[in-house]
Amino acid sequence: MLDKQNLRSICLLILPIVVLVIMAEVIDTRLFGRIATILLVNLILVLGLQIFTGNSGILSFAHIGFMGVGAYTTAVLTMPVQMKSMALPDLYLVLKSVEIDPLLGILAGGAVAAVVASVISYPLMRLSDAAAVITSFAVLVIMHTVMVHWSAVTNGPRTLFGVVSATDLKTAAAAAIIAVITALWFKESRTGILLRATRDDEVASGAIGADITTLRWKAFTLSALYAGIGGGLWAHFITSFSPNAFYLRETFVILGMLVIGGAATVSGAVFGTFAVTAAFEGLRSFENAINAAQILARPVVGLTEIVLACAMIGILILKPGGIIETSEIGELAWWKNAFGKKSD
Repeated sequence: MLDKQNLRSICLLILPIVVLVIMAEVIDTRLFGRIATILLVNLILVLGLQIFTGNSGILSFAHIGFMGVGAYTTAVLTMPVQMKSMALPDLYLVLKSVEIDPLLGILAGGAVAAVVASVISYPLMRLSDAAAVITSFAVLVIMHTVMVHWSAVTNGPRTLFGVVSATDLKTAAAAAIIAVITALWFKESRTGILLRATRDDEVASGAIGADITTLRWKAFTLSALYAGIGGGLWAHFITSFSPNAFYLRETFVILGMLVIGGAATVSGAVFGTFAVTAAFEGLRSFENAINAAQILARPVVGLTEIVLACAMIGILILKPGGIIETSEIGELAWWKNAFGKKSD
Protein backbone atom coordinates (compact mmCIF):
# COMPACT_ATOMS: atom_id res chain seq x y z
CA MET A 1 0.00 0.00 0.00
CA LEU A 2 1.42 3.37 -1.04
CA ASP A 3 1.15 6.07 1.66
CA LYS A 4 1.55 9.83 1.33
CA GLN A 5 5.34 9.63 1.53
CA ASN A 6 5.49 7.09 -1.28
CA LEU A 7 3.10 9.10 -3.44
CA ARG A 8 5.31 12.13 -2.81
CA SER A 9 8.35 10.06 -3.80
CA ILE A 10 6.65 8.98 -7.02
CA CYS A 11 5.91 12.59 -7.98
CA LEU A 12 9.47 13.69 -7.20
CA LEU A 13 11.00 10.77 -9.14
CA ILE A 14 8.77 11.31 -12.17
CA LEU A 15 9.65 15.01 -12.23
CA PRO A 16 13.20 14.62 -13.67
CA ILE A 17 11.84 12.33 -16.39
CA VAL A 18 9.28 14.97 -17.40
CA VAL A 19 11.92 17.72 -17.25
CA LEU A 20 14.25 15.63 -19.43
CA VAL A 21 11.55 15.20 -22.09
CA ILE A 22 10.78 18.94 -22.04
CA MET A 23 14.49 19.78 -22.34
CA ALA A 24 14.82 17.43 -25.30
CA GLU A 25 11.87 19.14 -26.99
CA VAL A 26 13.31 22.60 -26.34
CA ILE A 27 16.89 21.81 -27.32
CA ASP A 28 15.68 19.72 -30.27
CA THR A 29 18.99 18.21 -31.29
CA ARG A 30 19.46 14.63 -32.39
CA LEU A 31 22.40 14.07 -30.03
CA PHE A 32 20.55 15.22 -26.90
CA GLY A 33 17.47 13.24 -27.87
CA ARG A 34 19.61 10.14 -28.31
CA ILE A 35 21.31 10.60 -24.93
CA ALA A 36 17.97 11.20 -23.21
CA THR A 37 16.39 8.11 -24.75
CA ILE A 38 19.30 5.85 -23.79
CA LEU A 39 19.21 7.34 -20.27
CA LEU A 40 15.55 6.40 -19.86
CA VAL A 41 16.13 2.87 -21.17
CA ASN A 42 19.03 2.50 -18.73
CA LEU A 43 16.75 3.77 -15.97
CA ILE A 44 14.35 0.89 -16.62
CA LEU A 45 17.27 -1.56 -16.46
CA VAL A 46 18.62 -0.05 -13.22
CA LEU A 47 15.16 -0.09 -11.62
CA GLY A 48 14.81 -3.76 -12.58
CA LEU A 49 18.14 -4.54 -10.96
CA GLN A 50 17.10 -2.58 -7.86
CA ILE A 51 13.94 -4.67 -7.49
CA PHE A 52 16.02 -7.80 -6.93
CA THR A 53 19.40 -6.63 -5.66
CA GLY A 54 18.12 -3.75 -3.55
CA ASN A 55 15.43 -5.77 -1.79
CA SER A 56 17.22 -9.11 -1.48
CA GLY A 57 20.77 -7.86 -0.87
CA ILE A 58 22.12 -10.26 -3.51
CA LEU A 59 24.12 -8.80 -6.39
CA SER A 60 22.97 -10.15 -9.77
CA PHE A 61 25.28 -10.17 -12.79
CA ALA A 62 22.73 -12.01 -14.92
CA HIS A 63 20.51 -8.94 -15.38
CA ILE A 64 22.02 -7.79 -18.67
CA GLY A 65 21.68 -11.29 -20.08
CA PHE A 66 17.89 -10.96 -19.78
CA MET A 67 18.15 -7.62 -21.55
CA GLY A 68 19.64 -9.57 -24.45
CA VAL A 69 16.80 -12.10 -24.33
CA GLY A 70 14.27 -9.29 -24.65
CA ALA A 71 16.18 -7.56 -27.43
CA TYR A 72 16.54 -10.66 -29.61
CA THR A 73 12.96 -11.79 -28.95
CA THR A 74 11.41 -8.54 -30.13
CA ALA A 75 13.86 -8.29 -33.04
CA VAL A 76 12.84 -11.70 -34.38
CA LEU A 77 9.11 -11.17 -33.82
CA THR A 78 8.89 -7.67 -35.34
CA MET A 79 11.41 -7.74 -38.18
CA PRO A 80 9.81 -7.47 -41.65
CA VAL A 81 9.54 -10.82 -43.42
CA GLN A 82 11.67 -9.65 -46.36
CA MET A 83 14.42 -8.45 -44.03
CA LYS A 84 14.52 -11.77 -42.14
CA SER A 85 15.63 -13.61 -45.26
CA MET A 86 18.74 -11.40 -45.36
CA ALA A 87 19.47 -10.79 -41.68
CA LEU A 88 18.56 -14.28 -40.42
CA PRO A 89 18.75 -16.70 -43.36
CA ASP A 90 18.77 -19.76 -41.07
CA LEU A 91 15.82 -18.68 -38.95
CA TYR A 92 13.36 -21.44 -38.06
CA LEU A 93 10.52 -21.80 -40.54
CA VAL A 94 7.83 -21.19 -37.92
CA LEU A 95 9.29 -17.73 -37.19
CA LYS A 96 10.04 -16.60 -40.74
CA SER A 97 6.48 -15.44 -41.44
CA VAL A 98 5.86 -13.86 -38.02
CA GLU A 99 5.68 -10.06 -37.96
CA ILE A 100 3.94 -8.32 -35.07
CA ASP A 101 3.64 -4.74 -33.86
CA PRO A 102 6.82 -3.45 -32.11
CA LEU A 103 4.91 -2.64 -28.90
CA LEU A 104 3.69 -6.22 -28.70
CA GLY A 105 7.20 -7.39 -29.53
CA ILE A 106 8.65 -5.39 -26.63
CA LEU A 107 6.09 -6.85 -24.23
CA ALA A 108 6.78 -10.32 -25.62
CA GLY A 109 10.50 -9.76 -25.06
CA GLY A 110 9.83 -8.89 -21.43
CA ALA A 111 7.57 -11.92 -21.02
CA VAL A 112 10.10 -14.32 -22.54
CA ALA A 113 12.87 -12.92 -20.34
CA ALA A 114 10.64 -13.35 -17.28
CA VAL A 115 9.76 -16.94 -18.24
CA VAL A 116 13.42 -17.84 -18.81
CA ALA A 117 14.33 -16.27 -15.45
CA SER A 118 11.53 -18.07 -13.63
CA VAL A 119 12.59 -21.44 -15.06
CA ILE A 120 16.32 -21.23 -14.40
CA SER A 121 16.41 -19.20 -11.20
CA TYR A 122 14.27 -21.04 -8.65
CA PRO A 123 16.94 -23.52 -7.52
CA LEU A 124 19.54 -20.73 -7.55
CA MET A 125 17.49 -18.62 -5.13
CA ARG A 126 18.42 -21.02 -2.34
CA LEU A 127 21.96 -19.66 -2.48
CA SER A 128 23.18 -16.61 -0.57
CA ASP A 129 26.20 -14.34 -0.31
CA ALA A 130 29.22 -15.10 -2.52
CA ALA A 131 27.77 -18.33 -3.90
CA ALA A 132 24.71 -16.49 -5.24
CA VAL A 133 26.83 -13.76 -6.85
CA ILE A 134 29.18 -16.23 -8.55
CA THR A 135 26.22 -18.26 -9.78
CA SER A 136 24.56 -15.18 -11.30
CA PHE A 137 27.79 -14.40 -13.14
CA ALA A 138 27.84 -17.98 -14.45
CA VAL A 139 24.27 -17.49 -15.74
CA LEU A 140 25.41 -14.34 -17.59
CA VAL A 141 28.26 -16.29 -19.21
CA ILE A 142 25.88 -19.07 -20.26
CA MET A 143 23.37 -16.66 -21.79
CA HIS A 144 26.13 -14.77 -23.61
CA THR A 145 27.52 -18.02 -24.99
CA VAL A 146 24.06 -19.08 -26.21
CA MET A 147 23.54 -15.70 -27.92
CA VAL A 148 26.93 -15.90 -29.61
CA HIS A 149 26.41 -19.42 -30.97
CA TRP A 150 22.66 -19.55 -31.68
CA SER A 151 23.14 -18.24 -35.20
CA ALA A 152 19.65 -19.15 -36.42
CA VAL A 153 18.06 -16.63 -34.03
CA THR A 154 20.80 -14.12 -33.16
CA ASN A 155 23.01 -14.16 -36.28
CA GLY A 156 25.78 -15.47 -34.06
CA PRO A 157 28.62 -13.12 -33.06
CA ARG A 158 27.83 -10.92 -36.05
CA THR A 159 25.69 -7.79 -35.92
CA LEU A 160 21.96 -8.33 -36.29
CA PHE A 161 20.55 -5.59 -38.53
CA GLY A 162 17.15 -4.62 -39.87
CA VAL A 163 15.36 -4.20 -36.53
CA VAL A 164 12.36 -1.89 -36.82
CA SER A 165 12.92 1.62 -35.41
CA ALA A 166 10.04 2.15 -32.97
CA THR A 167 11.41 3.57 -29.71
CA ASP A 168 11.29 7.34 -29.35
CA LEU A 169 11.84 9.59 -26.36
CA LYS A 170 8.19 9.77 -25.32
CA THR A 171 7.78 5.98 -25.50
CA ALA A 172 10.87 5.48 -23.35
CA ALA A 173 9.65 8.15 -20.90
CA ALA A 174 6.23 6.52 -20.53
CA ALA A 175 7.86 3.14 -19.90
CA ALA A 176 10.28 4.69 -17.37
CA ILE A 177 7.42 6.34 -15.45
CA ILE A 178 5.55 3.03 -15.24
CA ALA A 179 8.79 1.35 -14.13
CA VAL A 180 9.29 3.87 -11.30
CA ILE A 181 5.73 3.44 -10.03
CA THR A 182 5.90 -0.36 -10.21
CA ALA A 183 9.30 -0.50 -8.45
CA LEU A 184 8.00 1.60 -5.55
CA TRP A 185 4.81 -0.46 -5.42
CA PHE A 186 6.82 -3.68 -5.23
CA LYS A 187 9.07 -2.27 -2.52
CA GLU A 188 6.08 -1.44 -0.33
CA SER A 189 4.15 -4.62 -1.14
CA ARG A 190 4.02 -7.54 1.28
CA THR A 191 6.50 -9.45 -0.90
CA GLY A 192 8.94 -6.53 -0.94
CA ILE A 193 8.75 -5.98 2.81
CA LEU A 194 9.29 -9.68 3.56
CA LEU A 195 12.14 -9.83 1.05
CA ARG A 196 13.90 -6.93 2.77
CA ALA A 197 13.39 -8.73 6.06
CA THR A 198 15.28 -11.73 4.64
CA ARG A 199 18.00 -9.33 3.50
CA ASP A 200 18.41 -7.85 6.97
CA ASP A 201 18.19 -11.12 8.92
CA GLU A 202 17.74 -14.33 6.97
CA VAL A 203 17.48 -16.57 10.02
CA ALA A 204 14.93 -14.44 11.87
CA SER A 205 12.74 -13.93 8.80
CA GLY A 206 12.77 -17.66 8.11
CA ALA A 207 11.77 -18.30 11.70
CA ILE A 208 8.61 -16.19 11.33
CA GLY A 209 7.58 -18.10 8.21
CA ALA A 210 9.05 -16.12 5.30
CA ASP A 211 9.62 -18.38 2.28
CA ILE A 212 13.02 -16.97 1.32
CA THR A 213 13.43 -18.91 -1.91
CA THR A 214 9.98 -17.99 -3.27
CA LEU A 215 10.35 -14.33 -2.30
CA ARG A 216 13.67 -14.06 -4.12
CA TRP A 217 12.29 -15.95 -7.10
CA LYS A 218 9.38 -13.52 -7.50
CA ALA A 219 11.69 -10.50 -7.34
CA PHE A 220 14.17 -12.07 -9.76
CA THR A 221 11.39 -12.81 -12.26
CA LEU A 222 10.04 -9.25 -12.07
CA SER A 223 13.59 -7.95 -12.42
CA ALA A 224 14.03 -10.01 -15.61
CA LEU A 225 10.73 -8.64 -16.94
CA TYR A 226 12.13 -5.13 -16.55
CA ALA A 227 15.37 -6.17 -18.25
CA GLY A 228 13.54 -7.79 -21.16
CA ILE A 229 11.35 -4.73 -21.74
CA GLY A 230 14.39 -2.48 -21.46
CA GLY A 231 16.22 -4.66 -23.97
CA GLY A 232 13.27 -4.49 -26.36
CA LEU A 233 13.09 -0.69 -26.14
CA TRP A 234 16.85 -0.49 -26.67
CA ALA A 235 16.74 -2.82 -29.68
CA HIS A 236 14.03 -0.76 -31.39
CA PHE A 237 16.09 2.38 -30.80
CA ILE A 238 19.55 1.14 -31.83
CA THR A 239 18.14 -1.16 -34.61
CA SER A 240 21.39 -3.15 -34.99
CA PHE A 241 23.45 -4.92 -32.34
CA SER A 242 25.54 -7.98 -31.49
CA PRO A 243 25.73 -10.24 -28.39
CA ASN A 244 28.67 -8.20 -27.05
CA ALA A 245 26.19 -5.41 -26.25
CA PHE A 246 24.79 -7.61 -23.46
CA TYR A 247 27.92 -8.55 -21.61
CA LEU A 248 30.47 -7.17 -19.18
CA ARG A 249 30.66 -3.51 -20.22
CA GLU A 250 26.92 -2.91 -20.00
CA THR A 251 26.80 -4.93 -16.78
CA PHE A 252 29.47 -2.69 -15.27
CA VAL A 253 27.64 0.50 -16.27
CA ILE A 254 24.24 -0.59 -14.92
CA LEU A 255 25.78 -1.89 -11.67
CA GLY A 256 27.71 1.37 -11.34
CA MET A 257 24.54 3.42 -11.66
CA LEU A 258 22.81 1.39 -8.94
CA VAL A 259 25.76 1.24 -6.54
CA ILE A 260 26.52 4.95 -6.79
CA GLY A 261 22.89 6.02 -6.42
CA GLY A 262 21.98 3.56 -3.68
CA ALA A 263 20.82 -0.02 -4.23
CA ALA A 264 18.34 -0.10 -1.34
CA THR A 265 16.10 2.68 -2.67
CA VAL A 266 14.23 3.41 -5.88
CA SER A 267 15.29 7.03 -5.47
CA GLY A 268 18.92 5.91 -5.46
CA ALA A 269 18.41 4.00 -8.71
CA VAL A 270 16.91 7.09 -10.38
CA PHE A 271 19.58 9.45 -9.02
CA GLY A 272 22.41 7.10 -9.96
CA THR A 273 21.16 6.71 -13.53
CA PHE A 274 20.91 10.46 -14.10
CA ALA A 275 24.19 11.25 -12.33
CA VAL A 276 26.28 8.58 -14.04
CA THR A 277 24.83 9.39 -17.47
CA ALA A 278 25.64 13.09 -17.01
CA ALA A 279 29.16 12.23 -15.85
CA PHE A 280 29.64 9.76 -18.70
CA GLU A 281 28.62 12.22 -21.38
CA GLY A 282 30.67 15.02 -19.84
CA LEU A 283 33.78 12.85 -19.64
CA ARG A 284 33.22 11.53 -23.15
CA SER A 285 33.05 15.10 -24.49
CA PHE A 286 36.18 16.00 -22.51
CA GLU A 287 37.98 12.93 -23.85
CA ASN A 288 37.00 13.77 -27.44
CA ALA A 289 38.10 17.39 -26.98
CA ILE A 290 41.54 16.29 -25.74
CA ASN A 291 41.97 13.90 -28.66
CA ALA A 292 40.76 16.46 -31.19
CA ALA A 293 43.19 19.08 -29.87
CA GLN A 294 46.03 16.50 -29.90
CA ILE A 295 47.24 17.74 -26.53
CA LEU A 296 48.84 14.40 -25.75
CA ALA A 297 51.11 12.34 -27.96
CA ARG A 298 48.69 9.41 -27.88
CA PRO A 299 44.89 9.44 -27.89
CA VAL A 300 43.09 9.19 -24.54
CA VAL A 301 41.05 5.99 -24.34
CA GLY A 302 38.87 4.62 -21.54
CA LEU A 303 38.75 7.75 -19.38
CA THR A 304 35.02 7.41 -18.70
CA GLU A 305 35.30 3.81 -17.52
CA ILE A 306 38.26 4.61 -15.24
CA VAL A 307 36.47 7.55 -13.63
CA LEU A 308 33.29 5.47 -13.10
CA ALA A 309 35.34 2.71 -11.48
CA CYS A 310 37.06 5.22 -9.19
CA ALA A 311 33.68 6.76 -8.31
CA MET A 312 32.33 3.32 -7.37
CA ILE A 313 35.36 2.66 -5.17
CA GLY A 314 34.99 6.06 -3.49
CA ILE A 315 31.25 5.61 -2.88
CA LEU A 316 31.75 2.12 -1.45
CA ILE A 317 34.42 3.44 0.94
CA LEU A 318 32.65 6.63 2.06
CA LYS A 319 28.98 5.64 1.70
CA PRO A 320 28.66 1.86 1.24
CA GLY A 321 24.90 2.17 0.77
CA GLY A 322 25.18 4.74 -2.03
CA ILE A 323 24.19 8.42 -2.15
CA ILE A 324 20.56 7.75 -1.13
CA GLU A 325 21.03 4.87 1.29
CA THR A 326 17.83 3.95 3.10
CA SER A 327 15.04 6.53 2.72
CA GLU A 328 13.13 7.40 -0.43
CA ILE A 329 13.29 11.01 -1.55
CA GLY A 330 9.79 11.73 -0.27
CA GLU A 331 10.81 10.61 3.21
CA LEU A 332 14.00 12.67 3.52
CA ALA A 333 14.12 15.25 6.29
CA TRP A 334 15.31 18.10 4.06
CA TRP A 335 12.19 17.75 1.91
CA LYS A 336 9.89 17.84 4.92
CA ASN A 337 11.75 20.78 6.46
CA ALA A 338 11.65 22.71 3.20
CA PHE A 339 7.85 22.62 3.27
CA GLY A 340 7.46 22.78 7.03
CA LYS A 341 5.88 19.34 7.32
CA LYS A 342 6.11 16.94 10.19
CA SER A 343 6.59 13.24 9.74
CA ASP A 344 3.50 11.53 8.26
